[in-house]
Order: sequence, then C-alpha cells, then structure tokens
Amino acid sequence: MNNVVALQPERSHDLTAPQLDLVKRTVAKDCNRDEFDMFIAVCKRVGLDPFRRQINAVIYNKDKVDKRQMVLITAIDGLRAIAARAGNYRPDENPPEIILDESYKDPKTNPRGIVSATVKPWKLGADGHWYQISGQAYWEEFAPLIEGVEWVDTGDVWQDSGKPKKEKRPTGEFTLDPKNSFWRKMPNIMLAKCAEAQALRKGWPEDMSGIYVREEMHQAETANASDIVEDHAKTERLKYVGAHNNIMIQWRAGEELQNVPVGEFADKCFSFFKESESATELTAWKNRNKAGLQSFWAQHQSDALQIKKVLELTIEKLSQA
Repeated sequence: MNNVVALQPERSHDLTAPQLDLVKRTVAKDCNRDEFDMFIAVCKRVGLDPFRRQINAVIYNKDKVDKRQMVLITAIDGLRAIAARAGNYRPDENPPEIILDESYKDPKTNPRGIVSATVKPWKLGADGHWYQISGQAYWEEFAPLIEGVEWVDTGDVWQDSGKPKKEKRPTGEFTLDPKNSFWRKMPNIMLAKCAEAQALRKGWPEDMSGIYVREEMHQAETANASDIVEDHAKTERLKYVGAHNNIMIQWRAGEELQNVPVGEFADKCFSFFKESESATELTAWKNRNKAGLQSFWAQHQSDALQIKKVLELTIEKLSQA
C-alpha cells in the first residue's frame, strides 16, 4: 500500500451566467443575495455541482430576520467526492461496524436495538502510509426521535365560554419521527451515513467544515450571531437573579421545571435514579433534560460523567429486571 499513487481529480468548471441564474431560481430559490453568493463560493471551493443535487442550500427561519440561517447539505456521495478530490482518500472496504444490544430494543424508538455505527475510511499520510480515520455515531444522538404531547387541564376556564383551559405538555414518551421512515426501514444504513460523515469531516476538515449530510440534520445544532448574543443576554439575566449556579431540570413528565443548586445536582440525580422503577422512565428523563445535563457537564465534567455512568447502569439493570 505504501507505493499507491493518489490521483488528483479535476474540479468542475465554473458556472456560466445562465446557469447561475437557473440555480438562483431553482436550487437556491430561498437564498438572499449574500446567501446565494456564499453558496456558490462553497460550491466552487469543494467542487460540488448544484445541478446534480450534490449540494443544497437550506434556509431555516426564513421569516425571522434575527434567526434566519443557511445550512449547506449534501448527500454522503458529495462528501466522498470532496475527499476523493483531495487525492489522499480511499473508502473503507469493510461494511460499517454496527453494535447491537438487546436491552436497547424499543419498538417505538429503536426497533433493532442499535447502539452505534462506526465507519473507517483511509487517508494517505505524508509518510506514504495509509491510515484509517474512525467516525462513530450513536443511535441516541442521531436518530430522529420526537416527543409526544398531551392536552392537560390547567384548572382555569375561559371567561367567554366557561370551558376549561388546556395546554400542551410533553409526555416524556418518544418515538421515531414518522416523516423519516428510512430510519425505521433501513436504520443501519442511515446511522452509518452519519458515522461516515463524521469520519470524512475529521479527516478532511478544511474541505468539509460546515457541510452536513441530510441524515445528520435532525441533531445538527448551529448558532448564528443573534443566537450567541441572545444566549449571552440570557446568561447575564440569570446571573442577576442568582440562577446561574442552578440547573433547570424536570424530574417527571408533566411536572414543573425546578432550579436545582449545582452543588446538590449529582446527589439528587442519584436519588432519583434509585427511586425510578423503569428503564423507559429514565430514558425519557435523559432525553427531555439534555439541556440541563449539558449545562452541568460544562461546569462539572467529572461529576457529569459519573451521573452518565450511574444512569446507564441503572437503565441496564432495570431493563434486565
């Protein structure tokens, strides 16, 4: 393998004026002037053809100026094409490594009990040797799970009709998004695409930074300048009221959020785990409290990892009971 010569594929030619006009009216019809210019610049840089749907510009929050955002999406073949043009890429000749666990099986959220998928493409090093770049994706982080809601009586009534007021509240029960049927029909392939995309961005970061495959988009979290400013202002408000040393948590579905002091958070979590009677309840608790758990991890990483460890052991124990 040491003497393999990697060829540099030729990039596509620049688009003509009529072609640019057609892209603007079709593939990038939701883009404003600046977004369109950026989209075309990225197309040229990475050598992907918008006419062949190798890359798309998706605009989120089109009607909200302060939250409007463009995300560039490609198929996994597009990322492979970018890596191939770098001249130092070779695909993984083995099938994806799929880890299964019977205790993870759930007909609503994980029918096959998939834990993770790993893909390892090859990259040619400067020393002339090939090295594998590992990308791993976990089901719980990428599967498009949506939380159910229910209408709950608030105890008040509407003055005009006298009918009881109701409001939507999360149930804590999750299911695979029915709009993403491929995740139920071919879950191994979908998760493997996420793993491969991570490996390719890890191995060729300069070429693929900021470009996602569609399978990742359910969990892709991006922030624009307005979001950053808004988060900063929120943090300052929390400091003002003395809440920055607390973690917002909802112990059980339907209950109000509680401010738990950081110093007490781990102990309260362990007590809650001990009182829980089902793996489903704990899994739902973990899913609906991601923001609070991430906030605690940012402040106390070692304690957060211990919480994660105890939680996983408790879920496993309850699943086997």
